[in-house]
Amino acid sequence: MSLLPRWELMTDEARDKTKRIIVSAVLLLLSIWVIRSLIPLVIVTLLGYWTLKWLLKNN
Repeated sequence: MSLLPRWELMTDEARDKTKRIIVSAVLLLLSIWVIRSLIPLVIVTLLGYWTLKWLLKNN
């Protein structure tokens, strides 16, 4: 037997709640994936900015 009740037997409220949970989980995973891919870019950009600022200050 399935852990989740069959879709046809679920009430409308339970269906809506299940859809919201699935959408929230997908959005959370997508946002984590995007943020994780942007972190190295942010680090390199900040290091470049600080290096340029330091080089211009010394001249």
